[in-house]
Amino acid sequence: MISSITRQGGGAPREAVRVRRATARDAKRLTRLVRKSRAYEGQYAAMVAGYRVGPDYIETHQVFAAVDPATERLLGFYSLVLSPPELDLMFVADDAQGLGIGRLLVGHLRGEAESAGLTGVRIVSHPPAEGFYRSVGARRTGTLAASPPAVMWDRPELLLPIG
Repeated sequence: MISSITRQGGGAPREAVRVRRATARDAKRLTRLVRKSRAYEGQYAAMVAGYRVGPDYIETHQVFAAVDPATERLLGFYSLVLSPPELDLMFVADDAQGLGIGRLLVGHLRGEAESAGLTGVRIVSHPPAEGFYRSVGARRTGTLAASPPAVMWDRPELLLPIG
């Protein structure tokens, strides 16, 4: 499944942003996007310090990347675990936020999940991202307690209905 949105700037419409299956060659770019995310500054920095999205992870999981086809620039990505169904990772480049990339990725995720026969996808959210997930239809189901030293804060647990 390929999803796309047309990005418009100060002039003619640009070629549509595409979502495609990530490949092992994307590993360094995905890792850089995670580590440089402003959402993980300050108290959240320890969560992504040293984090790596390796080629083995990409080959083992359902990882999809949103790219600008004109430049092949990575704008965001997500990883869907099928069993049990869970959104493992989702990141949008800081300068691409607010352009509909996150919504595009969630729409693509819904299509992939539906094709796999899933009825819902669990999301354990980064606390500041909960509002975004709720805005795309996820419902809060609980709270996952902190598990020091890896995660020092409680995280919202949500369910994204599929279908």
